[in-house]
Amino acid sequence: MTNQPLDVLIIGGGMITNDQLLPSIYHLQRLGVVGEITICALNSAPLKALADNAEMCAAFPGQKFTALPALTTPPDKMFPDLFKDALTKLKPRQVVVVAVPDWFHYPIILEALRHDQHVLSVKPLVLEYKQDAEIERLALEKGLFVGVEYHKRFDRRALQAKRFYGEGKFGKFIMGEAKLHEPYYYRHSNFQNWFTCDKTDPFTYVGCHYIDLVHFITGLKPVSVSVDGVRGKFPNGKEAFLWSSGRVRFENGALLTVTDGLGYPDDAAGGNDQGMIMYCEGQNRTGMIHHDDHDRGVRYAFLEPSGAARYRYVSPDYFRLVPWEGVGSKPVGYGYDSVAAILQTMQRMPDSLEQRRQIIREVDAAGIIATPANSFINELVVESARQSILADGALVKIHYGNNPHVEKVNG
Repeated sequence: MTNQPLDVLIIGGGMITNDQLLPSIYHLQRLGVVGEITICALNSAPLKALADNAEMCAAFPGQKFTALPALTTPPDKMFPDLFKDALTKLKPRQVVVVAVPDWFHYPIILEALRHDQHVLSVKPLVLEYKQDAEIERLALEKGLFVGVEYHKRFDRRALQAKRFYGEGKFGKFIMGEAKLHEPYYYRHSNFQNWFTCDKTDPFTYVGCHYIDLVHFITGLKPVSVSVDGVRGKFPNGKEAFLWSSGRVRFENGALLTVTDGLGYPDDAAGGNDQGMIMYCEGQNRTGMIHHDDHDRGVRYAFLEPSGAARYRYVSPDYFRLVPWEGVGSKPVGYGYDSVAAILQTMQRMPDSLEQRRQIIREVDAAGIIATPANSFINELVVESARQSILADGALVKIHYGNNPHVEKVNG
């Protein structure tokens, strides 16, 4: 029934679950949106780290999750298919959160939909357009909601830019630059076990945020992509694209350059380096949208290092745990807003199949929450990007119409 708490199964216990998803879902549990919480991972080690997280325990006293495998399981024992058993134990139309490496999204999302579950997926949804289309069709057929966690859409600055752009206050986007460089210490994390050349790259993993954001603000579709990468090795010897540079052309001729990497200095002030500038053409003048996501005007000097440095640029906008009128702390920021919007949409789904389908179509059309129907351009872009970077920057064109697809340009 509508507005009943939804049980949540999180598949994946890594960084994004720790930093954003679990604290958001814990707070939504307080608010009656979420019922029981289960987290399933490949082994017990990340689940033990989540359960023992001192900040999380202080922020959400008394709240717990069911761990699969159990926390007492030896950490070297692996359970690659345990999520399938967990799915069979969920009542219909609960929530499955997919927080695993990109190429695992597609089979897990299909499995969740076949078990009649709503899905929240971290970005990108999948790596090929045809997979997006299949998910969209199956979800609508069953009246199940699929939300993609492109949280930058919920940044108030992005929402304001979308409004002003739609009102014509900037002119038409024509040239831009975006960047998102994650810290060097990622190379020493579990990234070195899965962030390999054959699987993903910085453009696909984090650059997709800004492709989605430009499309979100302007409504323009990308029509060609070229991405080149710089290869390097993780400490464990596995080869990866550690840096990437991409160029995206949009349907009106506009160009966006996107640089990404796993190499922002750990000792530098900010936790990463990110931002975007968009130049727009108007009548006898130009407009501009400039978002500095690296430094949002808050700077702290700690007595002891916070992260890797004492002096930090601190963004209060993405995700923070802050004091509130209740016990512990509450999450604030567009990271929380994004998760809350998706789960609250799932909670208001009625029993009627046709009414659920109508809500899905309304959310698709509103274009705030990313869904398979309104964010499919991202799958076309990452599909193009993967072809391009593996071919040393070859140009890949995107075709729309009745049969959206990508085409690598020879020569």
